[in-house]
Amino acid sequence: MEEKSKGTLLMEELAYKKKNAYEEASETLRKEIFDYSEGYKAFLDAAKTERESVKEAIRMAQAAGFTEYNFGDTLSVGDKKYYNVHGKSVALFTVGKEDLAKNGIRILASHIDSPRLDLKQVPLYEDNGMAFLKTHYYGGIKKYQWTAIPLALHGVVALKNGTTVEISVGEEETDPVFYINDLLPHLGRDQMSQTGAKIITGEDLNVVVGGLPYADEKVKEKIKLTVLAKLNELYGMTETDFLSAELSAVPAFKAKDVGFDRALIAAYGHDDRVCSYPALTAILESTGNRTSLVVLADKEEIGSEGNTGMQCQVYVDLMQKIAEAKGADFAAVRENSKCLSADVTACYDPNFASVYEKSNSAILSCGTTICKFTGSGGKGGSNDASAEFLGFVRNLFEENGIVYQTAELGKIDAGGGGTVAKYIAKLNIDTVDIGVPVISMHAPYEMVSKADVYATYQAFAAFIKD
Repeated sequence: MEEKSKGTLLMEELAYKKKNAYEEASETLRKEIFDYSEGYKAFLDAAKTERESVKEAIRMAQAAGFTEYNFGDTLSVGDKKYYNVHGKSVALFTVGKEDLAKNGIRILASHIDSPRLDLKQVPLYEDNGMAFLKTHYYGGIKKYQWTAIPLALHGVVALKNGTTVEISVGEEETDPVFYINDLLPHLGRDQMSQTGAKIITGEDLNVVVGGLPYADEKVKEKIKLTVLAKLNELYGMTETDFLSAELSAVPAFKAKDVGFDRALIAAYGHDDRVCSYPALTAILESTGNRTSLVVLADKEEIGSEGNTGMQCQVYVDLMQKIAEAKGADFAAVRENSKCLSADVTACYDPNFASVYEKSNSAILSCGTTICKFTGSGGKGGSNDASAEFLGFVRNLFEENGIVYQTAELGKIDAGGGGTVAKYIAKLNIDTVDIGVPVISMHAPYEMVSKADVYATYQAFAAFIKD
């Protein structure tokens, strides 16, 4: 074997180079990566909305010995608790033994909402042989991607009689699916001359839900009536009940391995369940000796608003109750707490290389990704973590053998985006974004590397361990 030159050795010692996690992994570790991904895929298929994510998280938490917390309950050292935030967000926490005023809380903050198509409050209409539901898209999407694919309908309806029914149609093999029409290319000349934002407009995203006329010649809207009759038969609904419903059309695709080697996963909702699931499993598998808090929040895709989004006071109230249980000054607790904002980042895509600056982009399978700042342009709307906190995170990952990389969200003036980090940092808590790089982010079917998912789980587990 040729001996390495002095310069080569010095370069290896001094230069920064990203490492492919699969190349670094032993056969045993590769098996762990693939086995962990099976649980993640099952979570994706069971939790396509924030409500379903909360239900699945609580089911997993209860199986791991966590019990429900309600404000007013007494907290003690050793407690493992979850708090259900209106059925659309959930917080899980452990009360550790350490000096909380000195060591603070270790926080993992992610979100469980994803881009989708919400039904309008008066959605149902009939037009020339078809019944449709009108939608209002939620979050940042490329609208044309949502046409001509199988859709499922998920959500809840608060009926006039005071009961609430859950709806999930389109996921089982025997279920019907739903559909948004697109224009055939033979007649699409004018359509294709439009910019991508206008090929399909928001008002074009109408979901086909029926085509069978009701057998009564005296009825004017026969297909609409067939749909209403079916909804009444299955769920006890009338059309008025749409006024108090939260129903969404989401892709009916299942999570699937990608490639001959099965190294990748394609699914709906990687953003941000690909970080929520590692955060969830990390705290469920922890000893509970360290005081830790995992937040799986709603509404991130539309600004973290409302009483289930990260800007809600409830998360501060929870931290304060934990501090009180330990007899610790809350300002001191916040000052010494640390948070990983668990959210995805853009993965370098060689098919669209022009919008990336490669040396500062996340590369697929090169591990979990640290984003010092997000925002847009001149770091507008960004948390921009401190050098000292980044040093702490780097050392933590390196001491625990975690494969990681750093990245920005594409070229400076190509666009941008934000996370929940800035809302937590405002509480005087050191915060940085950590997460999985995603290909085709916000598309109906996104793609990630299994190695990056597992590295993110390892990073979160190391962050909250004793």
